[in-house]
Amino acid sequence: MKGGPDAWVREEILALKAYHVPSAEGFVKLDAMENPYRLPEKLREEVGRLVSGVAINRYPDPAAPELKLRLRETMGIPADAGVLLGNGSDEIITIVAQTLARPGAVMLCPEPSFAMYRMNAVLAGMRYVGVPLRVDFTLDVEAFLAAIAAHRPALVFLAYPNNPTGNLFPEDDVARIVEAAPGLVVVDEAYHVFAGKTFMDRLAAHPNLLVMRTVSKLGLAGLRLGYAAASPAWIGELDKVRAPYNVNVVTQAVAEAVLRHVDVLEKQAAQIRADRDALAERLDGMADVEAFPSAANFILVRVPDANRVFEGMKARRVLVRNFHGGHPLLANCLRLTVGTPGENALMLAALSESL
Repeated sequence: MKGGPDAWVREEILALKAYHVPSAEGFVKLDAMENPYRLPEKLREEVGRLVSGVAINRYPDPAAPELKLRLRETMGIPADAGVLLGNGSDEIITIVAQTLARPGAVMLCPEPSFAMYRMNAVLAGMRYVGVPLRVDFTLDVEAFLAAIAAHRPALVFLAYPNNPTGNLFPEDDVARIVEAAPGLVVVDEAYHVFAGKTFMDRLAAHPNLLVMRTVSKLGLAGLRLGYAAASPAWIGELDKVRAPYNVNVVTQAVAEAVLRHVDVLEKQAAQIRADRDALAERLDGMADVEAFPSAANFILVRVPDANRVFEGMKARRVLVRNFHGGHPLLANCLRLTVGTPGENALMLAALSESL
């Protein structure tokens, strides 16, 4: 057909599959690592009054000074670090990849890890190199360092903890990678509130380190706000690629206001950590289920037949994430988001009945 996409779209884009988000209406939704708890009613009322006064007829302030200051105060961002805001951390991944996509540039990542790293390498035209984790999902740091020496990557992504496996790579191994890498190393701390570990305080010691986070897992997923901290020199270059008005006025106002009550979000995170541990204990006691250690708000499990179990749980109105077929190491693996105690009970029952 004249003018059809097959003749004009880049071959690597034609080969991709769009990131699919299934409808969750009518389901117990435990497939997207969301905080299951809403804000307290009093705080929701405060947010409602705030939003009613936001000037949505005006463009947002691209610098977002009040929000950046609030993030610095609540998230421990060093005073001498630069800060970049994104429409979720997804946009920051895109910005970083686009900025570093010189001809022949390499992006290096462990595998399996967050799918958006590889996808953004393709979109930006970078050469992607994946270094397999061990069969137990631990990091093979010597293999990773050998890959750094062989490929001299412009960009390394390390999810800390890793998604979808949930494990936290050893701190010393991550530090060795940062030291060895010739280009930028992004430590993706999307789940830092559950892991209790961070590289934020090491930014001054490593000029090639960028720490990336999101407020999504804290309970603000609908706001779509990510942030990155690095040396001002790196942030200055990345900021050239950022869309001028990428963080909207409602997100800026609501995030700044809610983060004044960060203790509420941290209390919810503590509940999720406790529920994660309780869920892991129940999973360890189930026949035909292998649960892997997690420092995040989800648990990866291996079952005899992931496709059958996934469909069985879906038929019982519980939605989890099926990773079977996504990577050889993820054969027959499902990712279970930690929900409320009631949701976790329904998930365990659906899992047991579907095995």
